[in-house]
Amino acid sequence: MSISRIGRRWSLLPAMLCAAVTSVYAQGWQHVGNVQSVEKRNDGVVLTAGSAKVQVTFFRPGIVRVRVAPKGAFPKDFSWAVIEEGKAPAVTVKDSKDQVEVSDTEVVVRVKKSPLLINFEDKQGNTVLADEASLPMAWSGERVRVWKQMPLLENYYGLGDHPGSLNRRNRAFTLWNTDSFAFQESTDPIYKSIPFFIGLKEGKAYGVFFDNAYRTNFDFGLESPFYYTFGSEGGELNYYYFAGPEPKKIVEEFVDMVGHTPLPPYWTLGFQQSRYSYYPEARVYEIAKTFREKKIPLDAIYLDIDYQQGYAPFTVNREYFPHFEQMIGDLSKQGIHTVLITDLHIKHDPDKGYLPYDSGSKADVFIKRADGSLYVAPVWPGPSVFPDFTLTRVRDWWGPLYKDFVGMGVSGFWNDMNEPAVFETVTKTMPLDNRHRLDDGSSLPHSAVHNVFGMQNVRATHDGLLKLRPNERPFVLTRAAYAGTQRYAATWTGDNISTWNHIRISTPIMLNMGLSGYPLVGSDIGGFAGSPPSDLLTRWLELGVFNPIYRDHTAKGTANQEPWENTPSQEPTRKRYIELRYRLLPYIYTSMEETSRTGMPLMRPVFLEYPQLVDFYTDDRDFLFGPDLLVEPVVTEMIDAAELKFPTGTWYDFWSAAKFTEKDHLTTKPGLDEVPLFVRAGAILPMQPVIQSTSETPVGPLELRVYPGENCRGSLYQDDGHTFGYEKGEFLRVNYSCVAAQGSLTVSSKGEKLGYQPWWKDVEMKVFGVESKPREVRVGEQSVNDWSYDEAGEMVTVHMKDANRDWTASIRY
Repeated sequence: MSISRIGRRWSLLPAMLCAAVTSVYAQGWQHVGNVQSVEKRNDGVVLTAGSAKVQVTFFRPGIVRVRVAPKGAFPKDFSWAVIEEGKAPAVTVKDSKDQVEVSDTEVVVRVKKSPLLINFEDKQGNTVLADEASLPMAWSGERVRVWKQMPLLENYYGLGDHPGSLNRRNRAFTLWNTDSFAFQESTDPIYKSIPFFIGLKEGKAYGVFFDNAYRTNFDFGLESPFYYTFGSEGGELNYYYFAGPEPKKIVEEFVDMVGHTPLPPYWTLGFQQSRYSYYPEARVYEIAKTFREKKIPLDAIYLDIDYQQGYAPFTVNREYFPHFEQMIGDLSKQGIHTVLITDLHIKHDPDKGYLPYDSGSKADVFIKRADGSLYVAPVWPGPSVFPDFTLTRVRDWWGPLYKDFVGMGVSGFWNDMNEPAVFETVTKTMPLDNRHRLDDGSSLPHSAVHNVFGMQNVRATHDGLLKLRPNERPFVLTRAAYAGTQRYAATWTGDNISTWNHIRISTPIMLNMGLSGYPLVGSDIGGFAGSPPSDLLTRWLELGVFNPIYRDHTAKGTANQEPWENTPSQEPTRKRYIELRYRLLPYIYTSMEETSRTGMPLMRPVFLEYPQLVDFYTDDRDFLFGPDLLVEPVVTEMIDAAELKFPTGTWYDFWSAAKFTEKDHLTTKPGLDEVPLFVRAGAILPMQPVIQSTSETPVGPLELRVYPGENCRGSLYQDDGHTFGYEKGEFLRVNYSCVAAQGSLTVSSKGEKLGYQPWWKDVEMKVFGVESKPREVRVGEQSVNDWSYDEAGEMVTVHMKDANRDWTASIRY
């Protein structure tokens, strides 16, 4: 858009804004009025404005909470998402004739009194977020709504798994968990509802979490180009403001508030193969055998609903799987974990000996209609009933249903259809007036619980598995989620399509999930609906290396989609990239451990680390994988050459070690076996030899790749990969650093925690960017000869024995 057109657009502001305001007021909103009294509290203020009361309080330093009670009485303070207790900082309140100012050391909240409008400012007095001047907060019946000013250059991210571009500006979204088979780029809503977003402008960010589980919606510029708005069809007007201004700080604080992703079992980061459905038993054995014979690494096989008798959860079809228990054990002996689907609907099958129904009926665990009758609706098994997971006693009933499968050695469980999805209904779900019971004896309509129903389902599964295997980390995969569901389950992007467009949009979906506090996510590699062309499957298997969950999955009736299928000539490329995933596992697991502590997603948009780089604000293709790898994947049929661009600093080509800077804008057309991949100058990257599964011990030394540059550092985290021993200090953490000086480069290893004995003793260190052959290499004070120099690759390789201890190595020129 030209400057003149921008100027003309903004010159029309008064007329356009007046029209928008008239339209909004015509919708029957009752807006909060003038402030009549101010009650000071230790953590903020309570304002009276007509019949309404408004709380403006500090939850934590730099985090402000706003609550509105239209009739003056606040309901019981309750959240499905927030698990962190507030700890208000020292707050200053200044009350004057026209405004109230509430502040801590990071943020100033300025409340105008006539009418009541809330502005959030930084300590320098700059407005960061402000109510739209002519549209105070409002309600209409059960509906609640907020309008915020929308600066011209501000961008928006988050809200979970909505398809489309990374940047949410100029779009509107509904948050209502929905079974969206074969969703398109413009489909809205889909499976998850995470009402949290980040606003970013010129390097500075803020966050907003609207803690409301009803059907909510966010409009970033469709109603008006001058403000954005969010609200819901019921529940509280209750939101949190995160001052930032760093995007990483906002993500970390939000995850602290709603819960961290636990450190997953190590095997879940390997390659996983699935389809709807692998059966009979012989087909499962065939898949496992082919992977092992072709030496294509594999850690898990999924069994979809056809392993069940009549699709009834917690049953086994003995016609298809006569030796089910033995099969689970045989796969385990090959280092292959089994993941079973267990949908939440229970077959309505009274007096037939079906334990889940009989025991659930006896214990009164199933959801009722508004009139008190049992709710029965069709899903995969036919007529089905639904556990009322909002009750603790129902979750406690659900968990033991996994006992037999756990005893067989099943490693993980997949809770699908938990939006909840219901067949033969226009809404795709249950009636909104169905009742959900709560532990205190009260109840809520389904409209209030719908978006958290899947969350409570996987909570029951996760907690049940913990009781059955107290020292084993559970693995649960969910399709539906609300904010905080990452505490219980990994997720994926749902029933996508085998098209080039879907590989392209998979990246911004997963990046926004990570920004929404949900980092352990993947997409169905190759696409679920349809059969991918061979080039597309190859490209998707390449991209999947750099997704947190790496699972190939497809639907019934589609072509076979295993890595060796459809074009034999492409099998070596696919195998090589799956092997790369396993070579990178030390780096991936180390990064995932960081994620479990800080909330930083493994797959992250470039601006999360480099918020000043506006060129990446709307980049739907490129992303960082952990802190040090830049991925610029091929997600089109590559008719034209693609542009490569780089963040601030120097970046090494992972394959050739060539160096680039942010000044380099390249065009390239990678071959089908090439993925543009770059390493930050200053990174120290741990890698390992190829293994066929995470159950296998690597043979050879730990590979340590050193890419000299500013802030040169790296780390390695390892533990046993499956128990909670790490919580007792049974883990290894090694920190690496390098320092360049005149005529030398020194690399150091320092053990921070040595509570776990790793698989490796020796280290093969590869130092890149060495422009001439060194005159000497020293380990400690000793000159050593076990090194080599690759002149073409400008790389020094140093072999070090017994290097799982502190050491220093110096390369002297």
